Amino acid sequence: MLRTHTCGELRSTDAGSQATLCGWVDSYRDHGGGLFVDLRDRYGITQVVFNPPDTPQAIIDASKDLRAEYVIRVTGNVQPRPTGMANLKHKTGEIELRVTQLELLNKSKVPPVSPSESVTETPNEDLRLKHRFLDLRRPAMQRAMLLRDRITKGMRDYFADLDFIDVETPILGRSTPEGARDYLVPSRVHHGKFYALPQSPQLYKQILMIAGYDRYVQVARCFRDEDLRADRQPEFTQLDLEMAFIDDDDIMTVIDGLVQKLAQELLGIDLPLPLPRMTYDEAMRRFGHDAPDLRFGLEIVDLTDLAPQSEFGVFKSIVEAGGHVRAICVPGGSEHYSRRGIDALTDFVKGLGAKGLAYFRVDEKGVLDSNIAKYFSDELRAEMGKRLGAKPGDLVLFSADKWLATCKLLHNLRKKIGEEMKLYDPKEMNFSWVVQFPMFERTEDSDNPQAVGKWSAMHHPFTAPLDDSVAHLDEDPAKCRAKAYDLIINGYEAGGGTIRIHDPAVQSKVFTLLGIDEETAADRFGFLLEALAYGAPPHGGIALGLDRFVMLFGGFDNIRDVIAFPKTQKATDLMTEAPGTVDTKQLKELAIKIDA
Repeated sequence: MLRTHTCGELRSTDAGSQATLCGWVDSYRDHGGGLFVDLRDRYGITQVVFNPPDTPQAIIDASKDLRAEYVIRVTGNVQPRPTGMANLKHKTGEIELRVTQLELLNKSKVPPVSPSESVTETPNEDLRLKHRFLDLRRPAMQRAMLLRDRITKGMRDYFADLDFIDVETPILGRSTPEGARDYLVPSRVHHGKFYALPQSPQLYKQILMIAGYDRYVQVARCFRDEDLRADRQPEFTQLDLEMAFIDDDDIMTVIDGLVQKLAQELLGIDLPLPLPRMTYDEAMRRFGHDAPDLRFGLEIVDLTDLAPQSEFGVFKSIVEAGGHVRAICVPGGSEHYSRRGIDALTDFVKGLGAKGLAYFRVDEKGVLDSNIAKYFSDELRAEMGKRLGAKPGDLVLFSADKWLATCKLLHNLRKKIGEEMKLYDPKEMNFSWVVQFPMFERTEDSDNPQAVGKWSAMHHPFTAPLDDSVAHLDEDPAKCRAKAYDLIINGYEAGGGTIRIHDPAVQSKVFTLLGIDEETAADRFGFLLEALAYGAPPHGGIALGLDRFVMLFGGFDNIRDVIAFPKTQKATDLMTEAPGTVDTKQLKELAIKIDA
C-alpha cells in the first residue's frame, strides 16, 4: 500500500506517530513561511503542513507548485494542532500532519468542476455530467454513492436472512412488448433478428417460481426506451423479488420489514408496522393521485351534488355533462396568496389544460367570498364551507371537469401549494401502500390508432384479479380490481408489484379482453405459457426502485444525483457522448443499413 492511513482516519490518539497519506489537494493556503494543504480522499480531509523545522526547505519549495486536484503522497509526523486551531468540522480536525516527505503522483489541469468541499454552490448539471469523474469526487456525491451501497447491502442482507436466493436473469432476451418500448439489440449471427434488453425480469422470475425456487431476489438492471421525466432514467436498477405460495398481504408484510429495517439503520426512525394501506379508489378520491404525499393534508372534497344548486353556469353545465366539481381548502391560503398569487396559480392550472381557476376566500366571519359569490346563495356557501371545513383566512380552490382531469389538476395544485406554503418538513419520511388498482384502463394514446379506446393492462397481462373481481371479467371489466400494490414514499412510487395469474382459464379471459389472440400470445409469451402448464404455484412479487429509494432516503431532489453515471433527460451520456455512431463495417456485420 502506498499509504498507512486514509485522510479520514487519524485522530488525536495518533499524535506522536508517523503516517503516510495519499489523496487530492482540496485546497491550499500559503502563509508565507510554508504551505497548509487540505488533503482529500473519499474518507475525509486531513490538514498537512509544509513548515520548518519539520519540513526540509527543498520540500517546502516543491510544495509551492501544488495546485487543486494534484495527487500527492506525503509522509510526516502526526501532531496536535496549536491551541484554539482545531477544526471540529472534520473528524481529523484535532491533528495535522507535519510533512517530512512529498511525492507528486500526478498533476491536474484546472478543473471545470471543483470537487472542493469549500465550494458550496452546486455546479451546472450539464457541466457536472460532462466531467462526471470530477463531480464524483465531490463530498455530496460520495455521500450519495456510500448511501446507495449501504441501502443495497442492507436489502441483500435482509432477504438473505429470509432464505431468498439471489439469481441472475438474462440481459439479452426476447422482445415481449406489453409495457414501455424495448431497447433492441441486433443479432450478428441471426440476421434480421433482435434481442431486447429487459424492462424487468418479470417473465424469468415467474419461471423461477414454477421451477421451485420459491424465494427469488435480484438487484436487477432494467431498460426502457421511453420519454424521460426528471425522476426516470432509460436504464435503472431495481430490487426485484418473487415469492411462491403466498398472497398479496405476505408480500407487503415482507417489504414492511425491509422498510422498517432501513428506516431504523439509516434514519434512526422507529417505524410502526404494518404500514398504512389505502385502496386506489380512496387515493384518487382523497388526493387525486395513486401515489399521494401523506406528509400534509389538503384533501380533495367532492361538491358535485351541491354545484347544481348554484347559478354558476360553468359548474352547472359540467355537472349536467357528467363531470365533477371538486375542491381543496388551503388553511391560511387567503393570507399567503395575494391577488398576484392567485393569478400565478391560475396560470399554473392553465398549463395543465384548465381554462381557469375558480376560488373563494374565507373572510373573518367564516363566509366564502369571491367575484363569483353572487351565483351562490348564503345557505349554499355555508354548506360548502361546512363540508370543506373552511375557517377564516382559508382559501378554497376548485376544479370542474371530467373525473381524471379534476384529479390531475387538484393533485398538482396540492403538491405546488404544499411546497410553496411549507406545509410539511422536507426531512420527514412517510411510508404507505396503495392497493387494489384497476385491472384495466382504456388506451388513450397509441402508435396504433385502432388500439385507442380498447382495454389495456394497467400493470401487465399476468396480473391476478381480486377473488371477488373475477366475475367482472365477463360482466364489467372497468369494475375489476387487481391484486396489485404500490409502496409510496413521500408521494413517490418507490415500488410496485402484483400477484400473478396461475389459473389458465383466468389468463385466457384476460388475454381476450386485451385483444391478444392465441397466436399472438404464443408468439409473445409462449415460453411462459408453456411453463405455466406444468404445475405453476400461486406466486407474486414486487420491484423496488433502488435509485428512487436512495434519492428519498438521502433527501436528494434529483435521481441523477444518486446514480454514478446517469443519462440526461434526452437519454444521452455527456461524458462518453453516448449514443454515438458506429462504423460501416459493424453495421454490415449486423446486416443493418441506416436510412438517412
